[in-house]
Amino acid sequence: MKVSIFSREMTEDMVSAGKFPENTAVISFFDPEIKHIDKDYKPVDYSGVCDYVFYSEIDDLDLDVLERKGYTYDTYFPEADELAKFIYNVRNKNMDIICQCEYGQSRSAGCAAAILEHFFHTGITVFADYRYYPNQLVYHKVHDALEKLMHNS
Repeated sequence: MKVSIFSREMTEDMVSAGKFPENTAVISFFDPEIKHIDKDYKPVDYSGVCDYVFYSEIDDLDLDVLERKGYTYDTYFPEADELAKFIYNVRNKNMDIICQCEYGQSRSAGCAAAILEHFFHTGITVFADYRYYPNQLVYHKVHDALEKLMHNS
């Protein structure tokens, strides 16, 4: 299973060029806040190119601002358990995964690092790559959900 990190622009370019990789699923993070600025904002449309897409509308937040934004660790990213099931399902189908967020640096990187750490113990490679700023909350929520699912199976 190959795990890649992409920005919105990169995936939209790939889709429009007809170069979306076969046998690949997508985890697509998008911003709830942008809708307040741009009423036409929508998540990336993968219809016609990918049958396995998990959309997650979550803010790109750090632990120190959770409370100010009305969240706790437990209420932030409540669909992490559902995402873990999606990841295992895709892995069982021998598919690759693209983790995509707006800029391809934070939420997608945190998610990719969690997947890589859980399955291959190589999540540190994402944290060590200067192109990425992995969201720690996304990393921990996804990694914890994957570990919980593995131990409950």
